Amino acid sequence: MSCNGCTSGAGKDGKPTGCKSNGSCSSGGCNRLNTYDWLSGIAVGYDDEITRFVEVSFKNGSRKEIFRNTNKLLIDTHDVVVVDVEMGGYNVGVASLTGELVRLQMKRKRIQENNANIRSVLRKASENDQNKWEEASKRDKETMVRARAIARSLNLDMKIGDVEFQGDGKKATFYYIAEDRVDFRELIKAYATEFKVKVEMNHIGARQEAARIGGIGSCGRELCCSTWLTEFKSVTTSAARYQNLSINQAKLSGQCGRLKCCLNYELDTYLDALIDFPKNVEKLETEGGTAYLMKTDIFRRLMFFAYKEKNIFHPVPVDKVKEIIEMNKNGVKPADLGSFAVKAPTRKTDVEEELKYADVVGQTTLESLTTKKKKKSKGRGDRDKDRGGDRNQNRSATEKPNQPTAKPQNQPKPLQSSERKQQPQQQKQNPNQRPPKKQNSNQKSNPNQNKNPNQNTNRPKPNRDDSGPTRPSIG
Repeated sequence: MSCNGCTSGAGKDGKPTGCKSNGSCSSGGCNRLNTYDWLSGIAVGYDDEITRFVEVSFKNGSRKEIFRNTNKLLIDTHDVVVVDVEMGGYNVGVASLTGELVRLQMKRKRIQENNANIRSVLRKASENDQNKWEEASKRDKETMVRARAIARSLNLDMKIGDVEFQGDGKKATFYYIAEDRVDFRELIKAYATEFKVKVEMNHIGARQEAARIGGIGSCGRELCCSTWLTEFKSVTTSAARYQNLSINQAKLSGQCGRLKCCLNYELDTYLDALIDFPKNVEKLETEGGTAYLMKTDIFRRLMFFAYKEKNIFHPVPVDKVKEIIEMNKNGVKPADLGSFAVKAPTRKTDVEEELKYADVVGQTTLESLTTKKKKKSKGRGDRDKDRGGDRNQNRSATEKPNQPTAKPQNQPKPLQSSERKQQPQQQKQNPNQRPPKKQNSNQKSNPNQNKNPNQNTNRPKPNRDDSGPTRPSIG
């Protein structure tokens, strides 16, 4: 068997398998408000004085009660037991604490051992009792949803926070929240008709509701009220003021909608530290002007003052502030707060040794995170250009140092003898007249010119912008 909040994983039938570690849950979800049994590893005999009382928890520890072991049963922690109830029938719970620690819990809760209202343990739960208990606990959620709808139909200003069925399924306890008194006589009749059980209404507060439901706080841990806190003390906004916290309701409120209980945890420490601070000190008179109190650092014992026309904070120790107050009472004004102020410690000076770490985040740029654009596929002409450039680079690398190097591309190419003769003839011709396509006078005048294709002026020159240095012409 496993509890409702078991996180050990589901079995073949879809139900959680349970801790199966001899009564100790490694996930901590089997029970809430547990008490550490520091006598569990000590062999203690089952005396009558020790085994007289047993602490039993119901609904995963949301409610715990003390019962009397009148039948002297050998009960260990996490045993499922059947207990007696007031209105008849029986209830099923889990033994959360046994032995001498139960009497210490009774002393802390101020429960007398001779109290007649303490019920007794009937027996250990059998398999039939556990099956009824599981069937009754499955009805809690659907009953709560239906109960909220019925209360809304009757126009009652209340909220059903939780429902708990008795182990035998004959009684249901409805926990509700309401700011004012509610007349729920018609509601009880509607619940009894709808669910066919005995109905008990129990009024709880907002903090008690959060303790029963549970959850995760803003600190990242489970709620204190659902894990270990049992006494709820009043929390006021003065607790936040003493600790120099900004009055922000969104940050100071818990899941219950009230001020967080943890505001009282360190309040006594702050109050002890504020004893030596001067009271009602809002301003100090100096020759340079009136300095007003801006903030207080309680644990460093510093009070920060600033002039009205300047934005410079002067951290003054508490002892120096007391001296200035006495000087002002005697009618003496100091020259300036700068002589009394101390250098405010920074974060680097507070740390004895600065930690060195590698800024891994800085090594990653936003450009590497963005998607790169796809490169356009090169055409056949671009590929030929790249291949030609690679060949020319290989040729230039294998050339001998004695051979003349290629001239830069920007310089004009020297004209051949045939081109020099042709140039004045071309100038005389009409620029608008096209030369003949078939006949070429240059080819007839110089028959050896076709052997070297680079000397042909009519042939278009190759584009050598992307190519490397070429071999010089010979001739």
